[in-house]
Amino acid sequence: MQYSVYLIASKNKKKTISYVGYTNNIEKRLKLHNSGKGAKFTKGKKWKLIYFKKYKSKIKAMQEEYKLKKNYKLRASIKSKNEF
Repeated sequence: MQYSVYLIASKNKKKTISYVGYTNNIEKRLKLHNSGKGAKFTKGKKWKLIYFKKYKSKIKAMQEEYKLKKNYKLRASIKSKNEF
């Protein structure tokens, strides 16, 4: 089974906020975030998928998710390339 690490973004007044996660079904996960049934942080906002990368193992996806969550410069770079 393949897993994806993803970065979603939402406009919040003056700035763009982002959320990083991993899943084995990215379309379903994005629908959950946008319907208010995803992570607590994502409730009440309209999210757009701006980055994802696939991995062959869950462990590798979890490791890469952790790195992306902690690397704020990389997240900012991805967000700036995908402004909406």
